[in-house]
Amino acid sequence: MMEFENDMTASLQVLRTGGLILYPTDTIWGIGCDATDEEAVKKVYALKQRPEAKSLVILLADVKDLLKYVSHPAPDIADILAGFDRPTTVIYEGALDLAPNVINSDGTVAIRIVKDTFCRHLIKRLRKPLVSTSANISGAPSPATFADVSAEIRNGVDHVVSWRQDDTTPATASRIIKLLKDGSVQVIR
Repeated sequence: MMEFENDMTASLQVLRTGGLILYPTDTIWGIGCDATDEEAVKKVYALKQRPEAKSLVILLADVKDLLKYVSHPAPDIADILAGFDRPTTVIYEGALDLAPNVINSDGTVAIRIVKDTFCRHLIKRLRKPLVSTSANISGAPSPATFADVSAEIRNGVDHVVSWRQDDTTPATASRIIKLLKDGSVQVIR
């Protein structure tokens, strides 16, 4: 567990000073930063060579944290999320207290509540939501394993997490859905 703690400490130091990390999530390897830090988010877009018009996914550790970052989550959101059988990112309306450049132009934000141990610990200790965007240059394939992450991305972050680098189980990006006002679900991806 020493590796886990060392990675946690190094990641927190980088995140608190506006840097970027390359880390394993509940889905694919991601580029992460503090989702409330506009300058850090700019670095993510620059590294990915991606236009800021495309919003980024935000990770939270607990359903109750949605209340801090979404103006009116559905009253039964905890039940809805508990019903998902795989990692699912939900697009919410009325983003609050996040860096403006992680929010979509229509005011929506894509958030996933993670069950992954490393991510949960990181978010809880940082006490802020994390950006998670696939660890690839925009337009290139998403990395299924750590080995698939390009040198350009590895060299472009401030800390590369060692935890789970040797996990060769191919991962896929999360499902993305939007909860509509009438309570129905629209599947985006």
